[in-house]
Amino acid sequence: MKNKISSLLLVLAVGGTMLVGSAAAQQNSGAGPGVVDPGHPRVNQVNRREERQQQRIANGVKNGTLTPRQTAHLENREARLQNREKADMAKHNGHLTKQEQRNLNRRENRISRSIARDKAKNK
Repeated sequence: MKNKISSLLLVLAVGGTMLVGSAAAQQNSGAGPGVVDPGHPRVNQVNRREERQQQRIANGVKNGTLTPRQTAHLENREARLQNREKADMAKHNGHLTKQEQRNLNRRENRISRSIARDKAKNK
């Protein structure tokens, strides 16, 4: 019980930190991770993937298939990915090139496989 509470607190802390960082970035550039812009399908596609990955991580914490250490590692990788997206978008006035989208999706694929492996280890 104590382990589940500590893992939930860890996820909330990391998620809160990511949310604050994302909000600060959005105030500066007007666009960034989590911002839906109907005119930019590449940005929207990447953001939808990030949201789904976050949901998978949260579900793993909730049902106990991810340890706090695994969760922290996955959240750090997601944060680095969001920082990369933010930097790419800043270079192109809030847009992503096809190559940048490809690179971000490749990193998301790797994180996705890590989520699946980590969950399988703890079943």
